[in-house]
Amino acid sequence: MSNTPLAIVILAAGKGTRMKSDKPKVMHELAGRPMINWVIESAKALKPETIITVIGPDMPELKKAVEPHDIVTQKERNGTGGALKCALPKLKGFKGDVLILLGDCPLITTKTMKALIKARSKDLTTSLSVLGMHMDNPTGYGRIIADKNGIVSHIVEEKDANKAEKSIRIVNAGAFCIDSKRLESWVRKLGNDNAQGEFYLTDLPQIAAHDGAVCAMHVCENAQELKGCNSRTDLANLEKNTQNLLRENVMAAGVTMIDPDTVYLHFDTKIASDCVIEPSVFFGPNVVLEKNVTIKAFSHIEGAHVKSGAKIGPFARLRPGATIGENAGIGNFVEIKKSTIGERSKIGHLAYVGDCQMGEDVNFSAGAITVNYDGFQKHTTMIGKGVMVGSNVNLVAPVHIDDGAFIAAGSTITEDVPADALSIARDAAQIRQGWAAKYRKLRAAAAKKRKASK
Repeated sequence: MSNTPLAIVILAAGKGTRMKSDKPKVMHELAGRPMINWVIESAKALKPETIITVIGPDMPELKKAVEPHDIVTQKERNGTGGALKCALPKLKGFKGDVLILLGDCPLITTKTMKALIKARSKDLTTSLSVLGMHMDNPTGYGRIIADKNGIVSHIVEEKDANKAEKSIRIVNAGAFCIDSKRLESWVRKLGNDNAQGEFYLTDLPQIAAHDGAVCAMHVCENAQELKGCNSRTDLANLEKNTQNLLRENVMAAGVTMIDPDTVYLHFDTKIASDCVIEPSVFFGPNVVLEKNVTIKAFSHIEGAHVKSGAKIGPFARLRPGATIGENAGIGNFVEIKKSTIGERSKIGHLAYVGDCQMGEDVNFSAGAITVNYDGFQKHTTMIGKGVMVGSNVNLVAPVHIDDGAFIAAGSTITEDVPADALSIARDAAQIRQGWAAKYRKLRAAAAKKRKASK
């Protein structure tokens, strides 16, 4: 790419009426990240001098999402040309290329952006480039009319296209790159003599041709990359595409996925090499897996750091603040929240650990829980190294179980337990000889009496 300075304008003022949502359209998420931020992240890789996002009025959520980049407000929704016109004051004095992107085309890659910029700067006469995509079924899209050398004369909307034009498979993807020297004069020439009374950027190639300038195009063969979003169905399809991209990246980095289509990743999920992810696993935000971790089927993980060699699941839930130590084991129907689990510690099944600091080589048995909430505040349970916590134990925080202690099954522990001690906190068993036989006789007699009364 040339060393020409670059400014980027992202058009994101649309309400997304067909989404039937109070949210701005570009704030709907893909893999946990708003669409607008996917576009911004790809754009930032070009190291532009400025990124300007055009938003609509009363969109504080969107304004916050694009910070610290520049923002302009399109008070009147009068088309893509009107949106770009709103950005002109921010571009005053800028000299270089101006790249125009759509905020609701979130999967456009930096590579495609570079190719569009390169097409604009291929020679001194080319002042404009337009991004096209090849579609086998172009129904509903504007067609790019170009000669055999790829010089664009104009863009025709489908409703205005003749039979020959409708047969064209290269369609407008909505992105442009303009030489800043031409930008303001061409934007001012955009007209709104159409049924909608709006200003459209699709008129730029024709304006350029009338001025004797050349409009080139770059055709992206991967139409999936340039799909836009106008409905919840579009959003679902974009989510599928996003997940496929994320899965491919993870597997390319050395991760095994048994059934990739059933694994859902967050945009910031970090998985090291030689991890194994079994089917039907969901990753929420802020998850880090170190090397050689196994996540078994039907597990839900968010806000967790899992260290090397650990095994999680099946049917496990790691909630925010969970740190699982090396070679630890978290089994089925175990929930961990805001807790650190030491190396080689095992929590095999049917347990809850919340607000806990657990040392190495602990065995936390079935049905055991940390009782961390007293109705007003959360409290911490401290468990030392080599502790044995029996089945169906309640550890009522705040409590400290020191190294090597044993907690007898069925105990409710409310006091600290010293190192290497045995703590038993349960009522003594009562055995009443013959009670069960007498109880059965009484039940049988009552049933006979009810039958006779009928």
